[in-house]
Amino acid sequence: MVKYELVFVLDARLSEADKTEVSKHVSELVEKFGGKIDSLAVWIEKQRFSFPMKKVWEGTYYLMNMQMMGPEVARLRRELQIMERLLRFLIVKVEEPKVKAA
Repeated sequence: MVKYELVFVLDARLSEADKTEVSKHVSELVEKFGGKIDSLAVWIEKQRFSFPMKKVWEGTYYLMNMQMMGPEVARLRRELQIMERLLRFLIVKVEEPKVKAA
């Protein structure tokens, strides 16, 4: 399993129940594709954008640390692309720090 970070942005005007529902759905997708969630938290509660995303000017950022196999990340990415409530998302592979031998 490889470590990844997933950042996704939701409309800040959504109710807390809707935000929880969307974050739960994203978590279920990760687990559906064989991933393991290490942590999920609100990274930034309310942030104004420099430009509108889907006619929205403010968003809530979520940060998820997860472990998943490489091919499954592509399947997850496809599922996230069709979710209408997600304004944006980004999946990044976490590199382990390399320790030099003394």
